[in-house]
Amino acid sequence: MRRLSLNQRTCAGWSLREAIDGCVTAALPSIGVWREPVAEVGLDTAVRWVREAGLRVSSVCRGGFFTVRDADARAAAHEANVEAIRETAALGAATLVLVPGGLPDGDKDLAGARDRAAQAIADLEPVAAEHGVLLGIEPMHPIFAADRGVVSTLGQALDIAEHFDPATVGVVVDTFHLWWEPGVEEQVARAAGRIASYQVCDWITPFPADALLSRGMMGDGHIDFPTFTSWVAQAGYTGDVEVEIFHADVWAAPGADVVSTMARRYVELVQPSL
Repeated sequence: MRRLSLNQRTCAGWSLREAIDGCVTAALPSIGVWREPVAEVGLDTAVRWVREAGLRVSSVCRGGFFTVRDADARAAAHEANVEAIRETAALGAATLVLVPGGLPDGDKDLAGARDRAAQAIADLEPVAAEHGVLLGIEPMHPIFAADRGVVSTLGQALDIAEHFDPATVGVVVDTFHLWWEPGVEEQVARAAGRIASYQVCDWITPFPADALLSRGMMGDGHIDFPTFTSWVAQAGYTGDVEVEIFHADVWAAPGADVVSTMARRYVELVQPSL
C-alpha cells in the first residue's frame, strides 16, 4: 500500500490528530489534508505532526472558488488562494486541489464563469511557481456546475492547464467526477505529465437527497476501477492514490473500520492496475 492515501474527509469525524494517528496505525504512507482542520490546530502544529508521523501529504484541499464577478471579491479570493499555496508549501504537499467554484448568485453566464476561473488560475500560477506548489484543477461532474465546479470535464480542465508549465498547473483525475465522460480514456492519455492527483471513490445509486454525499466506497457502485486505473497508469502517473469519500453511512462508521475496508478495496480493485 505504498501509494495509498487517506483523504481526511473519508473519515470526516476524525480530527487532524486522529486522522494522522489512523494512518500510522493502518500503515498508510500518505494523507490528504483539508485546510479547515489544519487551521483548527495551527499550521505549525499540523506541519510538525505530519513530519513526526513520517507521512507524505498527497494533497491539500482546497483552493479555488474564484468565479465571482465583483472585483473586490475576486481580489479576496486571490489572496485566500495565495495563503492556501503557502500552506501547501509548508506542509510539503504534492498538490493544492483547486475547485473552481460555481455560478455566482443570479448569474447564468457559464462560459463567463469558466473564463474567470481560467484567469484566476493564470494569476495564481506565478505564486505557485515561486513556492514550488503544483495547482491541480479538479473537474467536477456536471451536476455540480451551478454551485461548485464550472469546469465539468477533464478536457475542459486540460484546456486551461495546457497554457502553463506542467510543473505548476495540472489536473485532478477523480473517478467519481470523470467516469462518465465521453472519450475520457483519450483525455487521460492527453493528461500525461499533468496528472496532479488521482482520487478514487465510487458512483452509487440511488442518490441520497444531498448529491454531494453520493461518493461511495470502491466496489459499492458502478465504476470500473481496474480499467480506469490502467488508463491513469498508462499516462505515466506514479503519485499517491487518494481515497476521498463523502457519504453519511461511511462517515457514521468507526474510522478504523472505514480505513480497513478502504485498504482492502484498494488492494483488490485499484492497486493491481497501477
